[in-house]
Amino acid sequence: MKLCIAEKPSVARDLAQILGATTRRDGYLEGPEYCVTWVFGHLCSLKDPEDYLPNWKYWKLEDLPIIPAQFGIKLREDEGAKKQFQVIEKLISSASEVINCGDAGQEGELIQRWVLLKAKCSIPVKRLWISSLTEEAIKQGFSKLRDASEFDTLFAAGNARAVGDWMLGINGTRLYTKKYGKDKMTLSVGRVQTPTLAMIVQRQKEIDAFKSEEYWELKTLYRDTEFTCQIDRLKSETKAQKGLEYLQNKDFEVIDFEQKEGKEGNPRLYDLTGLQVDANKRFGKSAEETLNIVQSLYEKKLVTYPRVDTTYLSEDLHPKIHDILKGLKDYSRLTASILASPITKSKSIFDDEKITDHHAIIPTGIYPNSLSEEERKIYDLIVRRFIAAFYPECRISTTTVSGKVDELNFKATGKQLVYSGWKFVYEELKDESSSNKTDEEDKILPLFNVGETGPHEPFIHKGKTSPPKYYTEATLLRAMESSGKLVENEEMRELMKENGIGRPSTRASIIETLFKRKYIEKKKKNIIATETGIHLIDTIQNDLLKSPELTGQWEFKLRQIEKGKFTGLQFKEELSAMVRTIVDEVIFGKKN
Repeated sequence: MKLCIAEKPSVARDLAQILGATTRRDGYLEGPEYCVTWVFGHLCSLKDPEDYLPNWKYWKLEDLPIIPAQFGIKLREDEGAKKQFQVIEKLISSASEVINCGDAGQEGELIQRWVLLKAKCSIPVKRLWISSLTEEAIKQGFSKLRDASEFDTLFAAGNARAVGDWMLGINGTRLYTKKYGKDKMTLSVGRVQTPTLAMIVQRQKEIDAFKSEEYWELKTLYRDTEFTCQIDRLKSETKAQKGLEYLQNKDFEVIDFEQKEGKEGNPRLYDLTGLQVDANKRFGKSAEETLNIVQSLYEKKLVTYPRVDTTYLSEDLHPKIHDILKGLKDYSRLTASILASPITKSKSIFDDEKITDHHAIIPTGIYPNSLSEEERKIYDLIVRRFIAAFYPECRISTTTVSGKVDELNFKATGKQLVYSGWKFVYEELKDESSSNKTDEEDKILPLFNVGETGPHEPFIHKGKTSPPKYYTEATLLRAMESSGKLVENEEMRELMKENGIGRPSTRASIIETLFKRKYIEKKKKNIIATETGIHLIDTIQNDLLKSPELTGQWEFKLRQIEKGKFTGLQFKEELSAMVRTIVDEVIFGKKN
């Protein structure tokens, strides 16, 4: 008998239906060849400090740092988890082979491996590795089961991540709480949580310290077109008035007129962060809400595996794209033009070298029945992005007009849509995101002739300097993705992902944790650092704990473990040394 272990009961039922395991038992489903059981997410976790030494239960500075020589795992402390584990343990004892059917990612691998380790599994283990839960994908996956050892480095990376989070969380939280916590306040510290909070606090301080200044600009209207004077903003109204007087009774002369045709490349397919960013911009969805919704769509077989960090598709998917597009019947008005000719195998979409565990999030082509309004919105985003990727590029014309009034130069710019291309896919949406629409698109400039002159209407524009913008969940996710650096270029963003803070699948929970601990709060879409959050970051003097760049380097090393180029032991040793340094600094004021 072969034993399949899924990550949750709903997935187990889908697998069992295909494998013919239709007899219901207590905690599993049984068939002639297969038994299918399940876990409930994390059945096991790393042991608590007191599981190693009873004295480590108590928060004492003299016991720090707490670093077990060997980390162990234990069962979750609830009766349901214990009962299900006993079912799995018993089934393993009579099975000839185990098939790991957990979510095909680092976290899914960790969940399953810990259970198998705890159950002392010694029989052969295979791995089901699929990107969607459609019947076709599951059957294909079972026809190409892989040896579990192929995923040893994936497990090593997940385990190293858990160990690192444990070491820094346990030691950092106890250290700062006992040293600086007042009125029994817990000061929570985390490997990803703390640098994320530090970014928000830094932005908050920049905003609080900002002093708005008035400025004046010289502008003029010539042939109903607004031109801006190409000098630095004026700091006094007196200077502006003098400039205005200078411009009076002088003709405006056009000295340059340039039109350039350019292209706006197609938007990339969604990775999880990109989807969360757009859902936040368009619908105000939190990262956590979007993750939960797209996970539901995945389990309904409507989209592919969501916890991904790539915007590319594997090259072997190219022959299937036609059928997926054809299956999107509600979008036939948008897909008809693509299906009319062969689909190009573009390197900007299909590239095996850019794929890690999985490809980008795309629809499966299965017809969606009975979606909730929230599911429909997220599904619509994924489908439109998928369709837009195969449309022609958008063509635009950029116009720049330069003029002068005596010795002062002026400029006006405009952008016109020449051919909508992929933007056609988004035209029927009422709420266009800023990434798909610019203010200049509606600013169509008339034709000007170099050398023409005429009267104009100069005026003064008064403005105020603006403070830095608060983070929203959308901009915070992007900042986490690039270790705090604001990166707009898509190519550069792809390159920086290996050094991002956290993983796509964990960033939502990190942000939610900061909300729950009242370190941050939301006002409309803006994320505000609370007094408690600011106090915590001010208390932590050690830059190692607060640095987004350093945390990004750790993430890079975890990815290197996944690739077999670094070891979990090396990662643990480096973090252990850092934890010891931090403890010495805080307790003894000692710097190495």
